[in-house]
Amino acid sequence: MDEAFLDLEELDIELSEALLEAVDEKAFADHRDNRDAAIRDLLDEWLKQHHEEYTGRQND
Repeated sequence: MDEAFLDLEELDIELSEALLEAVDEKAFADHRDNRDAAIRDLLDEWLKQHHEEYTGRQND
């Protein structure tokens, strides 16, 4: 395990059935059926979008 992840906080989220199905579809289509990778990808997209909306500029 990469030691850089050892000091990160844990976050629990609750997903609706429809959103979970969408995550599974993305996992199957883009990440060889890896749900964790799909969630990380979607979270990264959301964080970048939120940053752009909040600051008015893209994240470098």
